[in-house]
Amino acid sequence: MNLLWLQSGGCGGCTLSWLGAEGEPLFVTLADEGIELMWHPSLSEQSAGEARALLAACVDGRRPLDILCVEGAVLRGPNGSGRFHMLSGSGETMLSWLRALAARARHVVAVGTCAAYGGVTAAGVNPTDACGLQYDGDAPGGLLGADFRAGGGLPVINIAGCPTHPDWINETLIALARGTLLHEDLDDFCRPRFYADQLVHHGCPRNEFYEFKASAAKPSDQGCLMEQLGCKGTQAHADCNTRLWNGSGSCLRGGYACIRCTDPGFEEPGHPFAETPTVAGIPIGLPSDMPKAWFIALAALSKSATPARVRENAKADHILRAPTVKKAGR
Repeated sequence: MNLLWLQSGGCGGCTLSWLGAEGEPLFVTLADEGIELMWHPSLSEQSAGEARALLAACVDGRRPLDILCVEGAVLRGPNGSGRFHMLSGSGETMLSWLRALAARARHVVAVGTCAAYGGVTAAGVNPTDACGLQYDGDAPGGLLGADFRAGGGLPVINIAGCPTHPDWINETLIALARGTLLHEDLDDFCRPRFYADQLVHHGCPRNEFYEFKASAAKPSDQGCLMEQLGCKGTQAHADCNTRLWNGSGSCLRGGYACIRCTDPGFEEPGHPFAETPTVAGIPIGLPSDMPKAWFIALAALSKSATPARVRENAKADHILRAPTVKKAGR
């Protein structure tokens, strides 16, 4: 499997995350699965001229292109010309190169939320007219159009995340190399379901506080961050708290609320990231699949039953009261 990786309008953070993959060295992992990284703008040794020659060989079919990975949003401006991002030395826009290469690729992979949906690069007034490969925010389309299918029959595979987890990248590439990633393995936003069918809430270390609606009042507190500090872990599609970063970390384990970065539009929630908007005291971002009436009833019951230990620990930066020790059978 020949893999070509290009970087467009983004920060390069997904590559940095990818390099932090645990286990064998990254290039050994790829080689073990028969994947050849033909070129990566940050990791490869080829000169600029050699890289341009390689891209041209892929476009005209002299070099088979099995997997095209794109990191960063596509910059369509100004006025649809794509000239805000030129491929250095080629005299052509990255936009035109991406279209030509995608037409040749057996599989097209958007690495990160910017490449998938536009992400942070498309936030605000979006002066560069940034978009994703096959989505513009949550609307199908983007650069390649809603009906695009790569040579292997799949739409653009969106490994969304800001940045994306290194294992999400590797497991997607390995599944493609083994021929085991099918259309039904992608969710409604074309994210691989092996991570997108889970919620960040699953495995959250603050779940006891969530169950009793014992909320944190400030970022350093141990309590649940959903009611007051903007956490969207109960809605965010990812396995960040069961598949930890660098073996031990996640946003919530680091004390920061989940901002739902695997979803289109996360970059513009309409309120500060660290605040939870409410209507009549009810958070507008309720857990997935939970009716408002259920949440109100559950919250009232939970708060009335909150143990003093949980209540006190929620508004502290360390454990003030440990769980009571009870003998077995009592």
